[in-house]
Amino acid sequence: MKEVLRSNDLVRLSWAEALLNDHGIQAVVADVHASAVEGSISAIPRRLMAPAADLDRAIALIARHDPDNAGG
Repeated sequence: MKEVLRSNDLVRLSWAEALLNDHGIQAVVADVHASAVEGSISAIPRRLMAPAADLDRAIALIARHDPDNAGG
């Protein structure tokens, strides 16, 4: 598994995980428990992970569909 995205934004992570899973990429969010243990100070971002073989495709999907990417 390789890191696709790192964020403290739980909505963004959930959206990206669903997007990848909907496109057949088995994505998982890592560091959920470590992030929860540290409380709400956001010191430990969570990581969205995908299989290494799907890394380039996962990054491209997120870039193409990202609502924060105004240029498309």
